[in-house]
Amino acid sequence: MGPKGGDELNLIVRSKNYGYPFVSEGEHYDGTKIPSHASMPIFEAPSVAWVPAISPAGLMFYDGDTFADWKGNAFIGGLSSKALVRVSFKPASGDGDGAPEASEAARYEWGKRIREPEQGPDGAIYVLEDGEGGRLLRLTPAE
Repeated sequence: MGPKGGDELNLIVRSKNYGYPFVSEGEHYDGTKIPSHASMPIFEAPSVAWVPAISPAGLMFYDGDTFADWKGNAFIGGLSSKALVRVSFKPASGDGDGAPEASEAARYEWGKRIREPEQGPDGAIYVLEDGEGGRLLRLTPAE
């Protein structure tokens, strides 16, 4: 969860500095602007940034077979985005020694704050909605 107005996913690499509070893709909670990562390349930029914020709540890496095409993807519950966000990863370009490249692959919106995604032992994806009337949903492929 990032500063006001923005969130980011960082793939942590030893000895790298990700810049907050000097740089970010949002602003301070008092409303003052924070320079972007592009303005100070000495800091490692996020792999994925969301402006406006998605307000992440829960992160799950999928390794099941039920959604075989999504193996290795991450799922993030979104509170303000009211969505389940899927992030895909591919090997780093170049010599392959760097961190994998990440990107938002899909956003599944259904108008409820998403508190937590989890993978069940059956490979289904379970999603917990937030708030009064929130549901626990079991997601499986369409038949």
